[in-house]
This record gives sequence, structure tokens and C-alpha cells, in this order.
Amino acid sequence: MKKPKVLILRTAGTNCDKETAFAFELAGALPEFAHVNDFISGRKDMNNYHIMALPGGFSYGDDIASGKILANELRFELKEEVEKFISSGKLIIGICNGFQVLVKAGLLPAIEATGEIESTLTTNNSAKFQDQWVCLRNTQYSRRNTACVWTRNLPETIYLPIAHGEGKFIPKDKSILKKLWENNQAVLQYVENPNGSIDNIAGICDTTGRIFGLMPHPERHVSWEQHPRRVSECQSVRVSAGDGLQIFKNAVEYAKTNL
Repeated sequence: MKKPKVLILRTAGTNCDKETAFAFELAGALPEFAHVNDFISGRKDMNNYHIMALPGGFSYGDDIASGKILANELRFELKEEVEKFISSGKLIIGICNGFQVLVKAGLLPAIEATGEIESTLTTNNSAKFQDQWVCLRNTQYSRRNTACVWTRNLPETIYLPIAHGEGKFIPKDKSILKKLWENNQAVLQYVENPNGSIDNIAGICDTTGRIFGLMPHPERHVSWEQHPRRVSECQSVRVSAGDGLQIFKNAVEYAKTNL
């Protein structure tokens, strides 16, 4: 496979689709935009893609709760198609609103594999929308063979922006939280917790390591020029890539090798 095909799934209110597509292009993939209704109607087939990305934004205006309506469409309208996509070994990433969709659709953390909702993302402790850069710790850094496809080869810490009002990660109960750590599914932590997430959790994967969700935006830091302190910290180094690009490269390389 020369270039994996990436489905950039969008609906009303999605607004980070172009940045996400650009990140995948830089990583060597072929992104394609498609509306969720294309799949509900049967006009398009998810099986034609190797990777699915749920970008950030405010899907359906975040009515009811952030990501809830799109989550219900995946969970009920497209249940068979999504299950087939996952069982065939393909990859899914949800960024910010996309992460909210994945947890509310029961696709993350999917510890029990029952389709039940095991966690949520809710209102920040600050009770306001927060737009800032954060430092993240890669919890798998010391592990040579991390199960999470998306976070392989990341350094111990990375720097990405957040932009959310409902980013506080809460597992359903202590049992789910315990299993998240035992299974190495809690793969990214905030160094300084901006929203009150339990155990500073910023990103998680499923038990296969192929489905990944995070609140920070890796697509907004794929070049050193996007770094907010690029003049003082990056200009002398002139690194070509931002911290987020490796996440997309990991997915592309996995798809080329395994799909």
C-alpha cells in the first residue's frame, strides 16, 4: 500500500476537519472528507478506508452534551459498519470533540467490550472554555512495545494546544480507572491538569491500541512554526516537525504494514 486512505468524518459543527486532513497528508496518507449521512444512507462504505478520524469542533452544536448526538449515530445508526471497521483491524482517532464522541459511543475505553459507556468527558473544573497550550506526559515512554499504535516513538513529554469546555475525563467507577492503568490504556497525562481530569488523563486507547482519543489537538502542532514560543525555543533548532506529527505518522506506518 502506497498511501492509506483516511476517512475524515464530519457533520454539522465539525470545524477541525481541514487541519486534521492536512496532518494526515503530511504523514503520507490520502484523506477524504465525508459526512456521516453518506454512511447512514449507504452512499459510501466505511470499508473503503483504512483509518477513520473524528476531528474536533462542536458536532450538532454540542446539543444535549458535547459529541452526544454524533455518538448516538455511530452507536445505533452505524453500529454494524463501525463494528466491521474495528474488527477488520483498522484504526480510529478522535480528537477533542471526536474523543467525546468515542467515549459516548462506548468505543473508548471499551474495557469490557460490551458497547456500554464506561467513561465520559464533562465540564472543566473552571466551568469555562479553555484555549491554551499544555505539556503532556507519554505514560508509555519507558515501555518498548506499547500497545497503543498512535503513541509509539513519542518522546517522554510533548506540547500540544487544548481548546475545550468539556474536557474533564471521568471513568464510570474505580474499577474502570484501575483497569485503564493495568491495561496501559491511559497513554497521555497532563503535566499540569487544566480541566480536572481524573488522574490527569488526557488521552486513552482501547485494549487493542488501535482506537485512540485525546482532548489536546495534535493536528495543530505538526510544524515547528506552530509552536507558540518558536522564536525563543525552536528557531535555533529549526526542527521541521511539531510534536503532534508523529501521532499521524504512526497510524500511516501501521496501516501500510498491517492493512
